[in-house]
Amino acid sequence: MEKTFVLGPRSFVLDQGKAEEAYAAKAVINGRETMTFNLLPLRYQWAYDLYQVMKKNHWEPEDVGMQKDVEQWRSSEILSDSERWIIRMGIGYFSAAEGIVGDNIIHVVRELVTAPELKLVLGRHAHEENIHADSLLYMISSLGINPHECEAIFEQIETVRRKNEFVTKISKDLRRDIDLTLVENKQLLAKNIFVFGQCMEGTQFYGLFGMILSLYRQNKFPGIGQMFRYTLRDESNHIEVFRNLFMDLVEENKEIWTPEFREELRETMREAVQLEKDFIEDCLPMSSVGLSASEFMPYIDYIADRRLQGVGLEPLIGGVENPFPWLAELMDINKEQNFFEGRVTEYQKSSALGAVDDDLL
Repeated sequence: MEKTFVLGPRSFVLDQGKAEEAYAAKAVINGRETMTFNLLPLRYQWAYDLYQVMKKNHWEPEDVGMQKDVEQWRSSEILSDSERWIIRMGIGYFSAAEGIVGDNIIHVVRELVTAPELKLVLGRHAHEENIHADSLLYMISSLGINPHECEAIFEQIETVRRKNEFVTKISKDLRRDIDLTLVENKQLLAKNIFVFGQCMEGTQFYGLFGMILSLYRQNKFPGIGQMFRYTLRDESNHIEVFRNLFMDLVEENKEIWTPEFREELRETMREAVQLEKDFIEDCLPMSSVGLSASEFMPYIDYIADRRLQGVGLEPLIGGVENPFPWLAELMDINKEQNFFEGRVTEYQKSSALGAVDDDLL
């Protein structure tokens, strides 16, 4: 169908059929290539909806007070050596990990997807990784931690190094000219999205999240705890971005969803879980924050099974219950602590700071 607009001596004919063809050519990969970044009409509504949620959830590290954290860090009476170690490991690991995630989004996934609305939400995702990385620099400078200690943690502690290597190797495999019409390359991209979304951000971040939020629950490190609450809320959106992206990629390329590939993904998650459990042993070499390393193991199993089920895969164990239900309550951002009360209304912006879905925890 054509529609003609007449303005004085000139007429303009718009061909709806051609526009519909352009819409139909949108795809996660191998879709219509265009430099116009024309979002409309949206084919992946979920991507734009999540972009809107993420945009309204914006926060800045410097808006979080760190005075109490600094006082506690300098005190020889308030904190144990184990609690200080958790903070050092948390800051050290995440100062590298957040950058790894953002780099993979920009230089791998966003480069390979073709629908503009997917590029839009991935750009926001990468921006939030920058905020998380910035928040870690803010924590380091506020506490007066030697930044070389952080570098030493992610380069010299073996469990941290192996976690980072686990994700960077799948990213490196895609940093080349790649033919995404080949099944094996489509599977490689799908695996990348699965590893970063469900294994890394979705599972391997959760051991330290639990430890640091346990400290926060005990009125220790209120500033760091608040930033980690905001980070975890952001991560729940990131997991959903990559989950939807993965599901749409599989739906549009059903030939990749073989029994062998499904089992490969389950085994990849199994490896991620073991790496995380080894890492937790290093974070909690002795009981601290009222928890032991052994108590975190079923939590990681629980999280991993939920991630697998969320993308249509069988759980590794099945029937595991969440041993830390208090984490879901800590992530209800509507229940702010007094010190942060002045920022709640500003950050809510159309009630965007609702509670995180318990399924994500």
